[in-house]
Amino acid sequence: MKLGIVVGLEAEARIAAPLGLVEIGGGTAAGAEEAVMRLLRQGVEGLLSFGFAGGLSPVLRPGHLVVPETVLVDGVRLPTDAALASHFARRKGVLLGAHKVIGGVAARRAAHAATGAAAVDLESGAVAAGAHVAQLPFAVVRAVCDAWNRELPRVVVMALDGNGKVAGRRIARGLARHPGEVFPLIGLARDAALARRALREAVAHTLQNEKAVASTR
Repeated sequence: MKLGIVVGLEAEARIAAPLGLVEIGGGTAAGAEEAVMRLLRQGVEGLLSFGFAGGLSPVLRPGHLVVPETVLVDGVRLPTDAALASHFARRKGVLLGAHKVIGGVAARRAAHAATGAAAVDLESGAVAAGAHVAQLPFAVVRAVCDAWNRELPRVVVMALDGNGKVAGRRIARGLARHPGEVFPLIGLARDAALARRALREAVAHTLQNEKAVASTR
């Protein structure tokens, strides 16, 4: 399958690159929609939403892999493709495809209570909707970066440059305005490292399985 992969950040794109064609949404839902359109124009045969996710369920901790059975976007539940998802893990639960960052603890609790979703991100909704319209299979592979009980530092959102890169100068300016976010930012960086490791392991596991299957043919 010619697989098209949508990520939010450049760091996620580097991890996903061995799996197929990658387009970066830049950390916004609108950017993810544009990324989906670029992949469809390249004639992909399936779509994958790949990268970090925010935790909504208290069960999920940083580094946990999320491969949902359905994506909830604009009140509609769209099922992921079982065969495509099985390359990574057994599908389970619901992921919320949001249009804006849900970074506060209270907001995450409310989102979990209202939807039952275990995690949330800004790309999966666009991938699910685009695949549905194009009648293509899609799946989601996400690793929890920030758990439900972590208040997302404002400087993180401020630091994204629209191309999926984190601008160091923006972080410095943000910390100058909000010095109290230094330690939360350090904690988030530690959790992001766990999420990156989980994603790398998922990719390595998938490639290893594909190689094993190919050797039997």
